[in-house]
Amino acid sequence: MRAVVLATGIAVLLAGGPAFAADDKALPPQNAKKLSEIVAKVERRTDFRYVKEVDWDSDGYTITYYTTDKAKVQITYDPVTGEPK
Repeated sequence: MRAVVLATGIAVLLAGGPAFAADDKALPPQNAKKLSEIVAKVERRTDFRYVKEVDWDSDGYTITYYTTDKAKVQITYDPVTGEPK
């Protein structure tokens, strides 16, 4: 019985490990603009059609969007100023 409990405990720890590791990702700074403000700025760009993807890393928000002529555009925005890098 102890072996079953021990094995179950180890399995839970191993399965939950990646979930804990995901929390170590860099977060936007406390004084960062709201993501919705940055996306709204993108939506006001000329020939904007739709946002495909938004990614975050230590460099800032990378927003991928498409224009009305189906061109793919990828821009990284500074999280504090909300301006393109």
